[in-house]
This record gives sequence, structure tokens and C-alpha cells, in this order.
Amino acid sequence: MCSKIMYAFVLVCLLSFNCREEEANVYEWKTIEVTATAYNSLAYQTSSNPHITAFGDSLKPGLRYIAVSRNLLKEGLVHNTPVKIEGVEGTYLVKDKMNKRWVNRIDIYMGTDVKAAKNWGRRKVNISYRVEKTNDSL
Repeated sequence: MCSKIMYAFVLVCLLSFNCREEEANVYEWKTIEVTATAYNSLAYQTSSNPHITAFGDSLKPGLRYIAVSRNLLKEGLVHNTPVKIEGVEGTYLVKDKMNKRWVNRIDIYMGTDVKAAKNWGRRKVNISYRVEKTNDSL
């Protein structure tokens, strides 16, 4: 009886590991260089409803979000894509899109901390973002 339970436990562990490995293999990380600026949830920087993004999400200070220029949507940086920004800790999510006039650009959300956004300024950074693998890359 004990060996059957042990066998079942080992089988479940192996299947569980296999599923996670297959899921992880569905994604790849791409890296590109962009111009990064910062923005705040303030009406004069965004719109009359500064806590709502162009995707309809609610922004909350303290969360790690970015806006992307619309050309980057075509590169796979779509709504809720995880993004790592060179020189910045943590993983950010794409939650907003920028005005059509911007190209190859991200805007890092900094809540209502205008000083932090100004200190960030504008700089070139490499970002890595997760996309589903295509049939070509499998």
C-alpha cells in the first residue's frame, strides 16, 4: 500500500514538473532599446481622468506599470505584457499606450511622485519583454 502511494506521489510530481516546463517553453524574452520617460497620475500629464489608462485599467500609485508607444504594440508589447527595464528593479506590466506621435518609447508610471518622474528624465534603456513563441521559434 505504501509503495502505491509513493508511486502515485512521484507520478504527480513528475507530471506537475512537466506541465510547468512545457508552459515555460511557450514563452521567450526579447530585448530592444527604447527611450524611457516617466509619468504621473495627474490630469495635466494625462487626461481629466488620470487614473484610467487607454486600456481601461485603473492605476494605483506604488504599482509597476508602463505605457508603450503604439508601434511597440505591433512588436508584442501588448496589454499586460511583463517587461524588465535595464537599471530598474522588478517587472513592470504594460497597462497604458501613448499618443501616436511617440515611437520606440516607454513611459514608466511613478504614481503621483512628480519629483521622481523629473529625476528619471529621458534616457535610452534596454527592455526585455515576454512574448509567446511563434511556430518559427519552436
